[in-house]
Amino acid sequence: MTDPARLSPRARHTALAPALLAIGVFLVLPLLLVPVASFMEANPWGGVRPAFSVDAYIQVLFEEDFTGELVFNDAYPRIVLRSILLAAVTTLLCLLAGFPVAYVIAMQPKARQGILLLLVTVPFWTNLLIRTYSWIMILRDEGLINNSLEAVGIIDTPLRLLYTNGAIAIGLVYTFLPFMVLPIYAAIERIDRSLIEAAHDLYANRRAMLRRVVLPLAKPGIAAGAVLVFVPALGSFVAPALLGGGKHLMIGSLVQAQFGASRNWPFGAAISLILLAAVLAVLLWQARRQSRGEGLQL
Repeated sequence: MTDPARLSPRARHTALAPALLAIGVFLVLPLLLVPVASFMEANPWGGVRPAFSVDAYIQVLFEEDFTGELVFNDAYPRIVLRSILLAAVTTLLCLLAGFPVAYVIAMQPKARQGILLLLVTVPFWTNLLIRTYSWIMILRDEGLINNSLEAVGIIDTPLRLLYTNGAIAIGLVYTFLPFMVLPIYAAIERIDRSLIEAAHDLYANRRAMLRRVVLPLAKPGIAAGAVLVFVPALGSFVAPALLGGGKHLMIGSLVQAQFGASRNWPFGAAISLILLAAVLAVLLWQARRQSRGEGLQL
């Protein structure tokens, strides 16, 4: 087998050409179409008109009043802030629930770890829409939770659980929890067990061992899990649409509406670029911290 380092530059470029072509056609080109569409005029019937316009970006923060003057509109900034907040809450809840699960799995014998990891990934075997609709059956006024509480006499009237920010957060946590568990498990599983034994030999209790040994060494996995949960949660639209009932929009729901019913493709593209910029900012921030050896501060 030929060593790639011994290939000439022309041969290396030729070998990379198919991969570069696939990346350019299926990744770079669609991404370039998004900013192009955001600077065009909206076609009332869908699509765009080939005319330069910055109206989509103005619409993010302003709207015209009855006199034609631009006034500040906080509707879309509130959607952005709500999306960031729900994504951050989802990430935190996934960390609180996922770390113990990952730790317990990593501490099991090798044969048992595979079975437990399989159980973690079981939800991925079912369509996301079906899993989300199941939460509607659980959280609705006549759902499992309210019916159970009424049956034991704890409540007289149903609790308002569905179509709230809390319902959206539950759906997001349920959807993205495995993305937190798996990276943390991978990080903990690589920890040298002799370090844990040394901590116990030095009379460290379980809490001190977790705080001084496991958590510092698991920081790369925690950081990876936080990114894997925060980024897709920020752009999610299935849970907000179904569990939020369209009353609590997130960025993903807003983008989907612009390319669907609203037929305002330039505005949808502009919102998509804002979402992309936010995601890139998070990824670059995390990459910069890891390059400095800071990791995730706990």
